[in-house]
Amino acid sequence: MKARFTYLGDMLFWILVAALTAALAVILLYPLLRGAKAADNIRAGEAAVYRDQLRELDRDLDGGLITREEADYARAEIGRRLIAVSADEPAQTPKPTRHHRFTEAFVLLVLPALGLCLYLTTGRPDLPSQPLEARLENPGNDVAVLIAKAERHLAEKPDDGKGWDVLAPIYFRTMRVNDAQLAYRNAIRLLGPSPVRLDGLAETLMAVSDGVVTEEARQVLEQSLTLEPDNPRARFYIALSVEQAGRPNEARQAFEALAKQSPSDAPWLPLVNQHIAMNGGAPAGTDPAAPGADPAAPGAGPAAPGNPTQQDVAAAETMSAGNQQQMIRGMVESLDAKLSEDPNNFEGWMRLVRSYAVLNDKDRAAGALKRGLAAFPPPGEQGRQLLALARELGIATEGATQ
Repeated sequence: MKARFTYLGDMLFWILVAALTAALAVILLYPLLRGAKAADNIRAGEAAVYRDQLRELDRDLDGGLITREEADYARAEIGRRLIAVSADEPAQTPKPTRHHRFTEAFVLLVLPALGLCLYLTTGRPDLPSQPLEARLENPGNDVAVLIAKAERHLAEKPDDGKGWDVLAPIYFRTMRVNDAQLAYRNAIRLLGPSPVRLDGLAETLMAVSDGVVTEEARQVLEQSLTLEPDNPRARFYIALSVEQAGRPNEARQAFEALAKQSPSDAPWLPLVNQHIAMNGGAPAGTDPAAPGADPAAPGAGPAAPGNPTQQDVAAAETMSAGNQQQMIRGMVESLDAKLSEDPNNFEGWMRLVRSYAVLNDKDRAAGALKRGLAAFPPPGEQGRQLLALARELGIATEGATQ
């Protein structure tokens, strides 16, 4: 019975394809089959119009609307036009209807054959039909279907906190920030606040405000710190809010405190160092042999590629905020150029993606991510770290692995 239904479904599909092809062929051939009849119809229509004008002219004369002289003049002009339209031309023999044989054959034979070959090459005629209900039952790796399935579940059970908790970061990664904000709020309301949920809500609020740490986002981050005082993400964003408020000294102190509590190999340390330099401080991890460097400072060691040098920091201290920003952009572009020449530098790609994210240049950050994944594909550990960093910074990963 199932095989019979499958056969009937296949037959119905091909019948529908044939009907649509025939309808399209008729539409395309209709102007060609009309031939010269269209011109004859137009000429006959013009003659009928002129005859109606003559009758209307007689009615106007009888009604006294025009004088006889005006009527004679108008009748002569209309008659001249009528004769020009209706006159026979004996010198010309009627032309036989012209048939566009090649065009008709192309429409009837070649065009459907090309369409069929294209479908058989790129389509899947053997794939059974799968309505939405069936796709929801077996979504596979289709993110859109997974989201639709979760949304349908939450529409039926809106008090499922775990469902909102799972869906919120997916919304955020697919840049549905308003839906992500609602999902995080529902998860916090139903499951209670946690550092992960509060940080996610804060990042969503910042995404809505184009990277600005709003007062509401700051309050959410402070609540996260009450639950986890050493939360580096919350401390970073709070320091960023101070920097955005135009208080560089306080921002530098907050970033320096975060750098001191961070391990020397912390993935966020280069980003923190950049903000320390932007606010006139000496980043952690500078060369201990450089003048004024503290060998005992946390993270002290050889300067990593892409980090500001001691000379860069000294030069930044004498610059205005605008010049400092230009200097930082120049350093980032220099790192970008070096990675284009030598793409086998994993730490360099991590720093470049972070740097563009800090400069709020999401397009270049996404481009750097795609180029980094070309050098370090996602199946490897380094590729997975790049994708994790992109998700942490709110950079879209769709299409980056293609």
